[in-house]
Order: sequence, then structure tokens, then C-alpha cells
Amino acid sequence: MEKGFQAHTKRFCFLFCILSFAALGALGATPLSVTSPDGNLTVTFELKTNPQPYLPGMRAYYRVSYKGQTVLKDSPLGLDFKDQAALDHGFEIIGSQRASHDTTWTDSLGAVRSVRDHYSELTVSLRESLVPGRRLDLIFRAYNSGIAFRYSLPRQNGLDKFTLSSEDTGFYFPGNPSAFALNLGSYNTSYEGEFQPVTLDQIKPTSIIGIPLLVHMPDGPWVAILEADLDDYAGMFLGGVRGIPGALKSKLSPLPGHSDEAVISSTPKDSPWDVVMVNSTPGGLIQSDALILNLNPPSALSDPSWIKPGKAAWDWWSGSYASGVNFKPGMNTATMEHYIDFASKAHFRYMLIDAGWSPRDDITRTVPSIDMPAILAYAKQRNVRILLWMYWSAVDKQMDKAFPLFEKWGVAGVKIDFMNRNDQEMVNFYHRTVKATAAHHLVVDFHGAYPPDGLRRTYPNLLTREGVMGMEYNKWSRRETPEHLTTIPFTRMLAGPMDYTPGCFNNATREQFQPRQIQPMCQGTRANQLAMYVAYLSPLEMVSDYPEDLIGQPGFEFLKKVPTVWDGTRVLNGEPSKYVTIARRQGGDWYLGSMTNWTPRDLDVPLSFLGPGKWDAKIFADGPNADKNAKDLSIRAKQVTAGDTLPLHLASGGGAAVIFSRAK
Repeated sequence: MEKGFQAHTKRFCFLFCILSFAALGALGATPLSVTSPDGNLTVTFELKTNPQPYLPGMRAYYRVSYKGQTVLKDSPLGLDFKDQAALDHGFEIIGSQRASHDTTWTDSLGAVRSVRDHYSELTVSLRESLVPGRRLDLIFRAYNSGIAFRYSLPRQNGLDKFTLSSEDTGFYFPGNPSAFALNLGSYNTSYEGEFQPVTLDQIKPTSIIGIPLLVHMPDGPWVAILEADLDDYAGMFLGGVRGIPGALKSKLSPLPGHSDEAVISSTPKDSPWDVVMVNSTPGGLIQSDALILNLNPPSALSDPSWIKPGKAAWDWWSGSYASGVNFKPGMNTATMEHYIDFASKAHFRYMLIDAGWSPRDDITRTVPSIDMPAILAYAKQRNVRILLWMYWSAVDKQMDKAFPLFEKWGVAGVKIDFMNRNDQEMVNFYHRTVKATAAHHLVVDFHGAYPPDGLRRTYPNLLTREGVMGMEYNKWSRRETPEHLTTIPFTRMLAGPMDYTPGCFNNATREQFQPRQIQPMCQGTRANQLAMYVAYLSPLEMVSDYPEDLIGQPGFEFLKKVPTVWDGTRVLNGEPSKYVTIARRQGGDWYLGSMTNWTPRDLDVPLSFLGPGKWDAKIFADGPNADKNAKDLSIRAKQVTAGDTLPLHLASGGGAAVIFSRAK
């Protein structure tokens, strides 16, 4: 009797489990979707039976389509915890909510002044169908320019504190698309490298790919993977998925010395936003950079009026060099005052004093050769503000003492360098730093940094950051090629402003170029360098060369006038690693920057972005001998209208920069 009862019970439990999973399957068979306001982008969530028999129950997937074409096929979602089971299967839907949002806010420090924040939102609430019944919310947003999603762990028993090892977030592309990938090889990185053309099957499970990642689908749209609102969390990288050529999986930056620990936290907890930008053209992605800002909280500063963008003279690029001066160039008071004089004459807002002004580990005092009170007084008399460079480790130890001191001295801001990580501890350092600098009216430039995630919306004193292989690499390598220069607007710059540090006037052709530390050269033409001030976005922009190489030289007129923040932006043409043309507006004037790789190029640029009436165009273009003398610059004036097309000839490694003003 007992054996018969046990057998009956086992059969009942077996049938109950089958019926339960069948019921869950019926629930999971009903997809939940949210579509962008313009109707072009749709992200769909669905519970499906897990294909792995060792993970029973329903698994969460999402997929993305653009104008009816699949961009991401079913891609898995889930979280892996240390010392407890993964939260990635056995789900049931316990609720869903929909919302929409449409507001406009002002960004006075970016590429577009009036920013529309317009999206549709879907929140799906999940629970494990079996004990312990942990809960997880998935939040999806659909914008016209892309989709975003995040994990949200509600406060709950049994998951009050946790250690996250990794995320099981997939980005499964159909087929095997091509991409421009930054293969870093390590989680300890400054993100300074080339975005190499690859197909997705070349990205291995062991690869550590930095974001943004740019993907081009065959005969389809361009797609970029990024993240936003990275706060008290680990930064994301990407790797391949074994056996699936077009599939990628997220990787979280581990805490130092703990390969199985990425995020130590407690509930409630939101992850950063994973972002998938989509557009029919690569230039359209550039115009979508406000998406990253919109995914961050509004400004935390009640009065940001003290935050000023602008250009900066800079002593580091040229090394200890100056010509025609009566002092020995170097890290000394006389050299700094020389650069301040230059900044004042050029009407630059800032002068950046780079490495060496203080002991490495003590930023509260100067080296003997620097008289900081005298330098600051000299700069104040000439209406120039001072920025100071420093190691992050010194800032980490001394910010509570140093930042109030800098404010007392009258320093305008700080350039903080060599973080080279984006684990949870380092991300928290960034947040502590921008809060502390804001409290003491200091602007910030992060170098040796991970790419932007939109934090500058919340703390607009964060003007710019590096996270890019910048012009400095010309001092010791040949890596800073025009191919790289025409790739980064479509890759790294999608995340936000980049301190590339342009302004080299010692221009060289491919054959003439030689890496060197003193009086360094740069690859490409003079017009190519001028174009960077429009094509590259950075509210704080360096003018890198030494004063004597700039003053009175052809093209310096453009550097003095070009703004660093904009009211509007139009990408007129371009293809990654080949060429790009961008027009930006400030007030009533338009500026245009066009760049090409080593291939000479003739472009016919439509001027339809201009308003009605006649416009005076001042054109700084490659001269007739620029292919042999990269400094050769042609400067001419022309009157145009919005109905005209502007022909531009770009030499090898060349460019063009144009100022459009309404005709008087």
C-alpha cells in the first residue's frame, strides 16, 4: 500500500510538473513588445523553453527589429551570482507595465542645445517559479535612435546583499556581420587602441572587446553597442559565444584580485543601461549621441553657470621646447607664463599645466621650479584660467584636502590620469570625484579613462575625457593614421566627448612622418587638424602645439574662432575608416569639418543645412601641394546659399574646415 501510494504520488508530481511547465510555456508564448515613437524600432521580450536540459523552465530573451528587419535575434538575459544559483531560468511573468515619456531639456555643453527625451517603456516583472522565488524586473526603452534595457533587482528576502559574478546578457546578431572592434585583451585598460575591421565570428569567447562596438549588417543598418548610467557597478566588455558566429555576450570588469566578483551590492539595485543604437547610416549614429545622456539622471547641480567650455593652451605636447625665448623651456614658472601669454593673446579660456608641477603623490604642494601663486596671479591678470594635471591615486588619497585648496588658489579644474580600469571600485572613484569637484567649482578632464556613459548630464562639470588613442601616440609610434582618425567619430565618439588633443601644426605626409618627443609631428595635413575641431566633440579642447608654431601660421585664425560647444549638429556624409563630414552650429554661424584617410577624395557637400539667404563661406582647405607639403593650406572666401553644393578636394590624409556666416 505504501509503495503504491509513493508510486501514485510520483506520477502525480510528474504530471503536475508537466502541466506547470506547459502553463508557463503558454504564458511565455505571448511576447511583450515596445516600439519607438516613430514606429521604426521594436524590442520584444519573450519567455521561452530553455534549450539546455540542465536549466529547466522558462528563460528570458529579447530581440530587436528595425523597419521590419531583425537586428538582434532571440538573445538571452540573466545574472550570475557568486555562492548562489544564477538568476537566468525557471521564470514566470508576474506583471508588466507600460509608460511613455516626452520632454525637452537644455544641454549647453554638447553637440545639440535642445535635447528631446522621447521614448516608450516596458517593464516586465519576473519571478522564479521554484524556491527561492527570487524576483527580477527587466526595463526596456525604445527611442527613435535605439533601444536600452537594464536589470532591476527589487528589495527582497534572501537577496538583500549579493555578489554578482557576471551577466548573461547576449547580443545575438543574425548571420555574421562585419564590425569595427576595439580588442583590448585586458580589463585593465586605457581604451587606447585601434578599432579594427572584423567579422563577428573573429570575436572569440576569450576576447575582451571594448565598447562602443560598431556593427554593420549586410545590406542593412548600422548598429552600436554601448552602456549608460554606469554607477556603483562594473563596466561592460564584450566577447564571443562558442559555436554561434554572430553572437556576443557581455563581460563585466572584475574587482581587482577577484576574478569571480564584479559587483558587491544590495537590493534594490539597478544595473547600467545596455544600449543598442540603430540607424540606416553610420553618420546617423553620430547624431544620436544624446541617447546616452537621456539615459542618465538630470543635472544634480542647482547652479551650473560657473561651468565654462573652451580651448586650452597646453605645455606637454611639444616637450621642453620653445623658440625665440629668453628662458630655458621646461616645468618652470617662466614656461607656464609663456603659455599663459599665448592663451591670452588667442583668447583661449584655459591653460593646462601638465605632469611635473607637483610631486607625484602630493598634489597639495608644488615642485621648487613652480611658483603657483605667481602663475595664478599672472593668469588672472590676463583673463586665463588654470587647469592642473594629476595622478588619480593622489586624488583618491587627497581630494578632501586638495580640492578645497585648489578652489582657494583659484584653479579652474583638474585633469586626472592613469585610472586605466572600469571595475566597480574605479567607477565609484569617478562618481566621488565629480561630486567633490563640483562642490569646489572645478571642471574635470579624465584621462587614462573608460569611455563616457553620460555622467556629464548629471555632473556637467565633467567636460571631457580621453578613453581614445589620441594624438599623443604620434610622439612614439606610427599608429595615429588617418584611417584611425576617420574611424573614431563613428566608434568612440558615439559614447560622448573625447579629448583627442588636436592642434598640431607640424604636419607631415605619410613619407615624411617620424615619431619624436620634441617638436613632434602629426600624420595628415594642416586642414585635417583644423577639421578635427568640428568633427570631434569636446567641450574642453586642447590647442596642443607650442606658441611659436601656431601664432601667425595659416589656419590659426580658424582655431581662435571655432567654438567647442554647439546648438546643432548635422552629419553630412561619411564611412568609418574612410572619410567624414560634419557641420555644427553655434548661434547664427555654421562650422564644417571634413576629413579623409590616406586616400585623396573629392566630395560634393550639400549645404541644405544652412538657412535662407546668402552666406559668406571662409574655406580652409588642402593647398595644391598638400600631398607633398602637408602644411600647405588654401584659404579662400566664397558666397553660397542653402541650395548650393560645396566641392571639396581632400588630399591624402587631408581635410577641410569652413566657417559660414550670414552675408551682410
